[in-house]
Amino acid sequence: MKFIVLAGGSGTRLWPLSRKNFPKQFLKLHPQEAESFFQNTLKRLSFYEEAEFFVVTNNKHKFYVINQIEEISKKLKNDPKFEIILEPDSKNTAPAIALAIRYAMEKGVSQEEIFFVSPSDHLIKPDKEFIDYIKTAEQIAKKGHIVTFGIKPTRPETGYGYIKVRAPEIEKFFKVEKFVEKPDIETAKKYIEEGNYFWNSGMFAFKADTIIEEFKQHAPQLGKIFEESYERVLNDFQTLPEISIDYAIMEKTQKAALIPVNIFWSDIGSWESLYEILEKDSQGNAVLAESINIETKESLIVGDKRVIATLGLQDTVVVETQDALLIAKKGECQKVKEIVKILSHKAAPLVEEHTTVYRPWGSFTLLETGHRYKIKRITVNPGQALSLQMHHHRSEHWIVVRGTAKVKIGEKEQFVHENESVYVPKSTLHRLENPGKIPLEIIEVQVGEYVEEDDIKRFEDLYGR
Repeated sequence: MKFIVLAGGSGTRLWPLSRKNFPKQFLKLHPQEAESFFQNTLKRLSFYEEAEFFVVTNNKHKFYVINQIEEISKKLKNDPKFEIILEPDSKNTAPAIALAIRYAMEKGVSQEEIFFVSPSDHLIKPDKEFIDYIKTAEQIAKKGHIVTFGIKPTRPETGYGYIKVRAPEIEKFFKVEKFVEKPDIETAKKYIEEGNYFWNSGMFAFKADTIIEEFKQHAPQLGKIFEESYERVLNDFQTLPEISIDYAIMEKTQKAALIPVNIFWSDIGSWESLYEILEKDSQGNAVLAESINIETKESLIVGDKRVIATLGLQDTVVVETQDALLIAKKGECQKVKEIVKILSHKAAPLVEEHTTVYRPWGSFTLLETGHRYKIKRITVNPGQALSLQMHHHRSEHWIVVRGTAKVKIGEKEQFVHENESVYVPKSTLHRLENPGKIPLEIIEVQVGEYVEEDDIKRFEDLYGR
């Protein structure tokens, strides 16, 4: 079995903690968890010997994927193999899945192979029972079915799509009658009462030749992917329709089969769903922050560096980051996307990036910005280096606060140690490198008439940017 892991996403539903360029699958939310949702997905699926993962993402998330794979690889069983597939443009799940299969065919994977598709931002437990369901799905998929996992509903949920099945259950699966969009609360209650509706998990298992045939029949524009070279597919990718696998295939196929899955599952699609999975204190509060809560009940408190104090709140969501604060009534957090939409026009950086921005070499955190200056804390991982670059509109001062820096400024190279500093003039070639064994931390002060990120000209770069 091969695994297709979908690692794209808009990063808006858990704003302000997630952003477009740092979506929730890369977050490490739970205080007891050492891994992100993405890393937990890989860990959960690495039970097969010689497991192979095809991770589909885009250029914005490429280095998050690479870094998190490197970080988790030491903990995975069976030494799995990873292939990273970069979408030229985000086109929803159907083109992403088709691209992954076409890539696998290019690499010599047989059309008889079974693929299991999983999003990378879901919380699932326990792992053992989930693995048993995957093995069942594999056997059903071998018979030519396109298998989906239907989660047995535990409440009338308006944030999930539903799948209606036909009775009776046949050989551990149901035939699918129809897929249903996210309902209102009264419709969701009706689905629960009828008993033949399941939450749509977004997970699938199928034989390669089965899904290829269905793409050609029901989504011919995507079906053409399998008749062209992989290079041509990438070149023409932007012309493909933006459509989900549900719309493109699952709502039309006669081969859909649903396995009823009775385990804990959440796609963490809202702050309320995060509240549901966290441990609560004696007042029913879920707290991921340093906080003082007086007469506050049934609330979610998430913080960064500030102490959060609450008085007399009930059924409230408070999420604080370095640059934004969300306060919402529980039950209203599906509307966070409306805030994101407004901010996209008024204050795009609050939607795009955190104050901490990750790069292939490490990260930087914006500490302060003002007229003609910007101050950052830069962390360079051991053995990594920034590009050889130049800025035309700003000079930079670097102060080392931890580790040892190898610095090139013009033709001069030197080592800079803790509590030492260097000056980089405008329009001067320079490079910062960490030759040591511990992370390098520096404070960078930029001064000039223009201090934005696009004032950079690269000459050499280890990461191909």
